[in-house]
Amino acid sequence: SCPRPRVRRGRAAMLKVFTRVLCSASRLGSRAALPPQQLLLLRQAGGNPGVRGLARSMWLLCSSGLRRGPLNPGRPLDSVPCGCGALHTEGDQAFAEFLGDEIKEEKKIQKSTSLPKVSGGWEIRLNGTEAKLERKVEGERITVSFNINNSIPPTMEEAPQEGQKDAENEPEVISTPNFVVEVTKLSNKQSLVFDCHYPEDEVGHGEEDESDIFAIREVSFQPTGEDDWKETSYTLNTDSLDWALYDHLMDYLTDRGIDNTFADDLVELSTALEHQEYIKFLENLNSFIKC
Repeated sequence: SCPRPRVRRGRAAMLKVFTRVLCSASRLGSRAALPPQQLLLLRQAGGNPGVRGLARSMWLLCSSGLRRGPLNPGRPLDSVPCGCGALHTEGDQAFAEFLGDEIKEEKKIQKSTSLPKVSGGWEIRLNGTEAKLERKVEGERITVSFNINNSIPPTMEEAPQEGQKDAENEPEVISTPNFVVEVTKLSNKQSLVFDCHYPEDEVGHGEEDESDIFAIREVSFQPTGEDDWKETSYTLNTDSLDWALYDHLMDYLTDRGIDNTFADDLVELSTALEHQEYIKFLENLNSFIKC
């Protein structure tokens, strides 16, 4: 609100009106039209140099705070003192407390701090959210790579049934990343590349179900040892592929250890790695918010 000047009692009522009128004028802007009665008061005030100077000062005081913008940065924030020199508010403090509780809960449900092994003699190499599995079989090198980012499919939350707890109704978080299989013959300069994924309707199958839980999306040849694949290389899309050819491609992967057992192990590894990175992200976020 605008400051009220200390004046004699005879002018107090008139200046009180001036204050309201001028504050309203500053909010409306220079183009806003004022009612005739308020304009008349302004004209009458203009004849008295003392009141006119006071009115100008009051207008500047009223408009100076509004010219800062809608967020009004001049308003003091509910900051919390900290030695790092950065801005910290009460909202940040509440956010940090929430993150601390969230980290504790996630560590409670974490199965293990170490990542599970993949059966079949696969060597694992990690680079942040990227993982690469590799093994050699009789003159061939098989490499499987995947990234856990965006690997958790969306879940449709259902309302809990009567007498059922919310925790029991929560679906298990499972990471099902797309993965790429590269088969490289040590005597060849090309790699046969399979772009694979987990179909949504095949995730969480029963043990008695013998159908494949992963599928091949595309197949192509790529130069060996190059990270960037050539867009000019022909890519075989399996959507309209003959089933007999598709079955032979799946059998080719199975003979090299890429089967349902491997796909299950990959899901377990990816889920553990995703959860590990999620906890690490929460800890980094908590440290960032605190200071």
